Amino acid sequence: MKYRTVVMYMEIGCFVSCLCGWILVCSTLPTEYWTFSEVGSIVLTTSNYYSNLWRDCISDTTGVSDCKDYPSMLALPGFLHACRALAVCAVITGFFGGVLTLIGMKCTKIGGSEVANARVTFAGGLTYLFSGFCAMITYSWWANRVITEFLDPNFRAQKFELGAAVFVGWGGSVLLLAGGGVMTFFSGKEGLPSSSSDMPRRPRTYATARTRRTYMLPPASSRVTLVPPLFYEGRKTRTPRAPATTFRSYNRDDFV
Repeated sequence: MKYRTVVMYMEIGCFVSCLCGWILVCSTLPTEYWTFSEVGSIVLTTSNYYSNLWRDCISDTTGVSDCKDYPSMLALPGFLHACRALAVCAVITGFFGGVLTLIGMKCTKIGGSEVANARVTFAGGLTYLFSGFCAMITYSWWANRVITEFLDPNFRAQKFELGAAVFVGWGGSVLLLAGGGVMTFFSGKEGLPSSSSDMPRRPRTYATARTRRTYMLPPASSRVTLVPPLFYEGRKTRTPRAPATTFRSYNRDDFV
């Protein structure tokens, strides 16, 4: 199987993994079961308290339920504002990561050359990684706060436990991180220069033997003219003949 085909199937698998993780993260935002608590009473009714980033809810065994949004935004604790911002960033960056990945994948055939598509896919993988980190920080921070309050003996207010939405969010974050990491590794290996050998080289000019000999000649003032030796030592040098006359002048008396 060709390397390009392997990379194409890898991109499809990572994209499906990241898309499923992004959907799971998005599904936890409107869900109220981030924390829950059960309180029994004297009568045969049990009250269930549960909440999320946006509201508090209560329900009982009779089927009556009610939810109330947080009354004041400025009166909320700082960690709640941070969790909201991180969750929204995870959703937005995950959306743009999906768009970039769809443009740069080899199976979609959108864009320019193979290197350009690999770089776009690399950017999409980084965006998915950022989305996964934001989501993981959100759910881990929320879980740490709930567990700390539950195990603190000096905490006198109502104690809560982790809800189902936190575990679903953790699963979605792991899918985002795994898919984005593998996609970033393979696309970056193909689209980005990994060493100096991959960089374009400048053409080199090589001097010929004639050129090098010309550069090595001494200055014209110090040159010595060499006379080639004779083939035989006893050979005599011929005297050059006088050039023959081409035209001859005649007088009139020569023909008499």
